[in-house]
Amino acid sequence: MRIRTRGGLGLVGPRGERHVVQAADLDALALPVGDDGVVIGEDAQGRPAVLGVNRPTPYEVTLIGGLWTAQVLALRAVATGARVAVETGRGQVWSGLAQAAGGGRQCVTLHDVGRVPPQGASAGSPVLVIRDCGMRPPRGRVAAGPWQSVLTLLPYLSPTAPRLLRNASLVGVQRVSPDEAEQIGRLMRLPQATVESLPTLGDGVTLWCTRRDRQFVMTRPTDTETGLLGPARRID
Repeated sequence: MRIRTRGGLGLVGPRGERHVVQAADLDALALPVGDDGVVIGEDAQGRPAVLGVNRPTPYEVTLIGGLWTAQVLALRAVATGARVAVETGRGQVWSGLAQAAGGGRQCVTLHDVGRVPPQGASAGSPVLVIRDCGMRPPRGRVAAGPWQSVLTLLPYLSPTAPRLLRNASLVGVQRVSPDEAEQIGRLMRLPQATVESLPTLGDGVTLWCTRRDRQFVMTRPTDTETGLLGPARRID
C-alpha cells in the first residue's frame, strides 16, 4: 500500500467506509516515522489538519502571520512530546507560555536573537525552533536538521521574505494587504482566486501552502489555550 502525504500537512488517510488489508500484506506496510505531527486546526471539510514537524529530515516553515498562531503551534508541539526553543527579541511575550507549558517540565526555552545553543535533537526528543526575530530575521545560528524543524515568524512581508519563502518546505499565510497578497501569490504560484482571498481571511485562518499544494486551515483554541493566550487574533 502506498501512503501519500501532502506537503507537510500530514497523512492523507482512507476515505472509504472500510479499509481492509490481508494478513499476508501486513509486512509490506510502513508508516513514515515522526509524521504524526501537530493538529493545527480543521480544513474546509472539518477534518483535522496535521503539520508534521517531528521528522527525520530538515524542515523549514515560514509563517507570515501573528504571534498568537505561533504560540498555539508551540503549545501543541509540546503536547506531542517535542521541545520548543524560541529565539526572540521580545521574551516578555513568551515568558508566560514558557512557564505554563509542560506542567513544570522545561519544554519551552527562550533565547536572545542569535544565541540559541545546540539543542541535541533526536528521534526520542524532537525539537521545534521558533524564530520570532521581527521583520528582518538574521540568518539562524541553529539550522533545521534531523528531528529539528525551524519555524520563522514574519509579522508582514519583508525584504527577507522572498528568500525565506523560496527556501521553506512549507509556508503559512494569514491576513495580509492586497499588495502583499499579490507578491506572495507570485512567489508561491497561487491561483488568482486564492490571492484575492488573502486580505479577507478571518482571525485564526491560515493558508498553508507549497508551490504545488495549498490548504486553508481554521485554528480553534482549546479552553486552556484561550485562558493562556486569549482568543485568536492576527494582529499582536
